[in-house]
Amino acid sequence: MFVRLNDRVFLNTDRITRVKIDEVQDGIRIRFYEGSAQVAKSHKFKTVEEATAWITDNMK
Repeated sequence: MFVRLNDRVFLNTDRITRVKIDEVQDGIRIRFYEGSAQVAKSHKFKTVEEATAWITDNMK
C-alpha cells in the first residue's frame, strides 16, 4: 500500500520498518526508515500531537 507524503512522494508502507517523530530546530518532523536507513521525512508540524494525528490518519 502506498501513502502520499507530499505532491511528489509516495511511500510504500510495506517496506517501512520504523516511524519516528523528531523535534528539529525548525519544528517537528516524522522520519521514515527501511531497516536502519532513513528513506523519507515529512513536512514540519507545530506539535507532536499534530504529527501523531497525521500518522494515525494516513498510516492505516
